[in-house]
Amino acid sequence: MGTQEGLKLVERDESGVDTAFRADVLDGLSQPQKAIPARWLYDDAGSQLFEDITQVPEYYPTRAETEILRERADSFARMITPGAAVVEFGSGSSVKTPLLLSAIEPGAYVPLDIAGDFLRAAAADLARKFPGLPVYPVEADFMRRVELPEEVADMPKLGFFPGSTIGNMVARTAVDLLRNMRKTLGTGARLLIGMDLIKDQAVLKAAYDDAGGVTAQFNHNLARRINRELDADIPLDRLHHEARWNDGFARIEMHLVADADIAFEIDGQRFAMKRGDTIHTENSHKFDRRTANMLLLAGGWEPIERWLDAGERFSLILAEARPTPGAP
Repeated sequence: MGTQEGLKLVERDESGVDTAFRADVLDGLSQPQKAIPARWLYDDAGSQLFEDITQVPEYYPTRAETEILRERADSFARMITPGAAVVEFGSGSSVKTPLLLSAIEPGAYVPLDIAGDFLRAAAADLARKFPGLPVYPVEADFMRRVELPEEVADMPKLGFFPGSTIGNMVARTAVDLLRNMRKTLGTGARLLIGMDLIKDQAVLKAAYDDAGGVTAQFNHNLARRINRELDADIPLDRLHHEARWNDGFARIEMHLVADADIAFEIDGQRFAMKRGDTIHTENSHKFDRRTANMLLLAGGWEPIERWLDAGERFSLILAEARPTPGAP
């Protein structure tokens, strides 16, 4: 049935700028430790750069998750209700999403993403691969509850959140997202979610600072986006990409580090950084079984199955939004 034009649920001002993007940038750069939420890395250019990252030799998560999707297709077919509307939080990968859709019997595919052009291109590509599958792209910030297209209202729902994107968020934000996913999908829905696992620090740091510099370009793209969309003059040549392991929080951190004292203007506001100061742009938390289960339960999802790749580097977890129990 092909792809529909799609809904647009992102609020923009008269100049076309996402108002939430402006607010997050101005607020985040006003803090003692400058920080910008990782979701703003994913404009159209950033989304394409991330797809490029998934192909570099050091970046293992995509290969590990793809292996699970290929090897466990029979399990997915057995545990996922036929006719479900697959709601993907983030535009579908050209590899991972078709593997899931081929393994089950979906009734529709609903990709949600904030990067509209990338979303529609990915949805159109998916529709060509699955010509009999209705595809309903929705341009929206999936960090909040999203109203799904009325065409899928009566279908069972399967949320799909691959890539360990949940690890980009601090615990409170991740729990809020999981709760909003539950509100979007409804009680009784299921969620197939990727979570990366704790492992050797050298392997982790290499995955987020590849020798070819693709991840550095991805990180720098955020500063380029700010300059382009918010009338800013950040000196791009004075910032370098750095990946750090924070053992206390079990996470890789990405930073843009100032090589010298710099000053710049964004949307009429002035900012300054001293040499060595950073803009914290992304976290990538790593999990074990207990921390993964605790996070899901806090977000209203009960884990029911877990799969690992052969190297035990990555996990895919199937969880269900069961009715909220009473006390205790």
